[in-house]
Amino acid sequence: DPVPSPQVIRPEPCCVCGSRIRFGKTAIKCCQCQLLLHTKCREQCPSLCTPRPHHHAWPREGVLADFAPSTPPLVPTLVVQCVTEVETRGLTETGLYRVPGAEQLVREWKRKLLRAGGALPALSSVTDIHVVCGVLKDFLRGLKEPLVTFSLHPAFLRAADIPDDAASDTALRHVVSKLPPANRDTLAFLMLHLLRVSHSPDCKMDVLNLSRVFGPTLVGHSSANPTPLAIMEDTPRQCKVVARLLSLPPSFWRGFVETEQENLVPV
Repeated sequence: DPVPSPQVIRPEPCCVCGSRIRFGKTAIKCCQCQLLLHTKCREQCPSLCTPRPHHHAWPREGVLADFAPSTPPLVPTLVVQCVTEVETRGLTETGLYRVPGAEQLVREWKRKLLRAGGALPALSSVTDIHVVCGVLKDFLRGLKEPLVTFSLHPAFLRAADIPDDAASDTALRHVVSKLPPANRDTLAFLMLHLLRVSHSPDCKMDVLNLSRVFGPTLVGHSSANPTPLAIMEDTPRQCKVVARLLSLPPSFWRGFVETEQENLVPV
């Protein structure tokens, strides 16, 4: 519900067109989600916000399962929507996931999506696809523990370190199967997405580039407060884990997220 706001005190980006609303200009501010837009952009702003009871909002931070749906595949709506948007209009963008989006827009959209809970506003109004990529990375980085979990972190590093590729793949498949279901399904969904990005010639983001970007985000460290030494030692190994995971066949990952295999527990 946009309402006119007072003049802008500091330059802020418009949530519709992405360009800055200059100091002293009148802008429109949504009283639901606090996003700002130029008065001239009001027509392009879909009516995104619907008032929702507070208990529907997601926590500001949590483990992945706190955001996952109750039926498989257990991939948070936020992740699905960001990935869908990126695949709809981002696979021709150079440097996808490497080029940063405007920090303030990333923060505002992440806050807006978390506040919306499962009923997400459309991301089609985010002009810059790098902002959508930023929201996804920021969401994954902001989890209380990384996607591979603190307890399985050492096992992932050990499996990726095995020199023989076939043995390394077998070990990684085994460790992936031990992840909590929501983490496992979301990792599978993201791997299939990143493989599609890596196969797009326009993106210029091969497996090595993507593993550098997503190593710290998906693998992280084995505790919430790693020592400086652990950070230094973990960084190259995080990238190695993601590169090895991306070398596993897509059919392995599809087994976790395809609808006909929703019930993974044998009857």
